[in-house]
Amino acid sequence: MIRAVAIAAVVAAGCASSTAPDPGLEHLAVAKVAPQTIIPGTTVIVTGESFVDEPWGSSTVHLVGEAGGQDIDAVWPATFVDFSTLKVAITGGMLDELGGDVELHGTATVEVVAQSDGSIYASDPVDVALTFRDTLAPAPTSVATTGVIFVNDQIEVDGDGFLLGGDEGVTIARVTGCFAPESGGSCSDVQSIDLPMQPAVALSRTKASFPFSPKVAGIQPGSFTGTVTVVNQQTARPEAAADGLLVDYTLVTSQIFSVEPGAASLGQYVFVKGGGFVGGEPGALTEVELAGTFTRTGGSAVPVTMTVIPEFADGRLVRYILNTDDALGHALDLRKDTGQFTGTATPIISWGSDMVRGVATNASFAIAPIRQVVYLHYQTSYVEGLRDFGLRAVDSKIREQILAVCKDTYKGVNIDFRDTPPTDFALFENVELVGVDPNNMGLFGYDNSPGKDSGNVRLYDQLGGVNAQTQEDGSPGYGGVFLRSLMGFSQHPGSFAQKVEGSDAMFDQIFDPFRADVGGQPITSSDLAAGIASIDPAECPGGDRRTQIACAVHVIGNLIGGTLAHEIGHSLGLANPYQDGLYHDQGDGPNRLMDAGGDRPFLERAVLGGQGPGVFCSDEYAYLRQVLPSTDPSNDIARPSCD
Repeated sequence: MIRAVAIAAVVAAGCASSTAPDPGLEHLAVAKVAPQTIIPGTTVIVTGESFVDEPWGSSTVHLVGEAGGQDIDAVWPATFVDFSTLKVAITGGMLDELGGDVELHGTATVEVVAQSDGSIYASDPVDVALTFRDTLAPAPTSVATTGVIFVNDQIEVDGDGFLLGGDEGVTIARVTGCFAPESGGSCSDVQSIDLPMQPAVALSRTKASFPFSPKVAGIQPGSFTGTVTVVNQQTARPEAAADGLLVDYTLVTSQIFSVEPGAASLGQYVFVKGGGFVGGEPGALTEVELAGTFTRTGGSAVPVTMTVIPEFADGRLVRYILNTDDALGHALDLRKDTGQFTGTATPIISWGSDMVRGVATNASFAIAPIRQVVYLHYQTSYVEGLRDFGLRAVDSKIREQILAVCKDTYKGVNIDFRDTPPTDFALFENVELVGVDPNNMGLFGYDNSPGKDSGNVRLYDQLGGVNAQTQEDGSPGYGGVFLRSLMGFSQHPGSFAQKVEGSDAMFDQIFDPFRADVGGQPITSSDLAAGIASIDPAECPGGDRRTQIACAVHVIGNLIGGTLAHEIGHSLGLANPYQDGLYHDQGDGPNRLMDAGGDRPFLERAVLGGQGPGVFCSDEYAYLRQVLPSTDPSNDIARPSCD
């Protein structure tokens, strides 16, 4: 207990000695520690707010309380997962430290030693009641004992004591019984089949489920009668089995319920929902037969019969990627053709040498115009890199401005910007935003995809990480957008970057009020209490702090957003899309986005002083509208010539 008080004093002293609290740790908080029951091998997940990664801070979870009649004061190293999640790997030694099998009642606190000022930041404590056990036996209380099911339906078991996988080990359902096919015949014995169980709710030991695999009774319709025995196979421990549970199921033929979405384009997932699907293991295959008519936009209906092979997700879901390689892709030009399919969809299920044709279902879906999805992938180093500018606290506002810049630049082009990982598209462009140029060249951004993609044939470029193919010709290998390099526009960049030829005093007027390295005060939550002002760029750099903050968000958002739009333009085949070796507009034109970096001054990039924003020149915009046609009207602005 003395240690907790001492830490609190250090935290108070540390924060008081700093000119301002670390903006990345201002809202450090813990919401939950899970799971409630912890054994050797458990990965404890701590959720909360404002967690930081190395090297910006090292984190621990501090448990204080009482267990087994003893005072507990334990500190566990925590690993950063994301800004709201930490994880702690539990070992047997940690349990021994607490006294073995005990119930802990107390509090949990996250403590961070901040790299920025050396201070220790601590969250407010949250109450916890945690159970620690060396071994864990399953205690199932109920299971769906009867009913109509499909093959691979999830059978949920209620109870307690189920393992969560990973280093803990696994809980299995051991199934035995007999199966009588609907077509007639005797009930065939089903020997012991072990099926892994998964938590039905993340980090919960009270509900788990297992798929009624075709390993049990095959894929034919019929009835199964038998026993389900729940067994814990804990790492380095003997098996622990519960009493068996009697079950009696009627298995029915596979069926499709729906095909979603109503319209999809090349590279997009079509989700087929139903029951009785198989896959994901040798000998298991689900096919979908489409039979009906396809009506091209502006054309007549033609008969269509084809079979596609979707990706197996689970017994109730398969997903099909619209692609150019299978029967549908050969029958249509998915880059140009649009139209409507109307007919039936029939699942065909195979398990080894056995095949079952399922129930046909009416289905209708459209082929939509080709769309480029772009995922703006903000890395931890980018977020923490905002500290260089004193802007860590306005990360979310800067992202809003970045997204607005990208959308405005590509208005009228069928491109979709996302700041969360796409789950509806298999083919999408991933652009990483990082803190430092790993090429060590001071680049603002770099498209490291392989070769000029004239016509935007690829939809899956990766602008980030390292690409060995691009390194082979002597080009920089690492791609993405590099935040710290933008500090080169400063006339006193310090150790952050090398000053570029186009450095501008206005850059320093915008950012010096917030840069700690030049005596500025980083933005904190207190600065944002009244919100961020709406500003006219003519007001920048601003006379009061609220306006200065708005100007900084406007400028950094434009710098990053414009760099993103430029690098994405490269990945789509610009500039000069049909001329190899020419990657930028020739010469120096005003406000041309695809001009070479040295031809784009700071004020144009920042959209200040009546300059900017950068736009595609007329021929480039026409090209984009051709390769990514949109039903939206074109962006009606004056565009510079590409010559």
